[in-house]
Amino acid sequence: MRIQVRRTGGFAGIERHAEVDTSGRSDAQDWQALAERALASGRGAPPAGVPDGFSYEITVDGRTVYCADPRLTDDQRTLITRVLKEGA
Repeated sequence: MRIQVRRTGGFAGIERHAEVDTSGRSDAQDWQALAERALASGRGAPPAGVPDGFSYEITVDGRTVYCADPRLTDDQRTLITRVLKEGA
């Protein structure tokens, strides 16, 4: 499974992108379950955010959803944080 996160917005407007490929990882099932929950709560189009807030694009194996601060679910926040931290 390939999970991609793109973060835009914020005070400085700096875009950040990271990707994790779960193939061959011992925790691949955990990643898959988290990604499925995060996608289930996403939107098909970018939502209106707040001034200086972050907007996110989450893509899992070609399926893309959008979300924005401050209305992230716990699963979305966890997935975004993990991908931006561990991804390349």
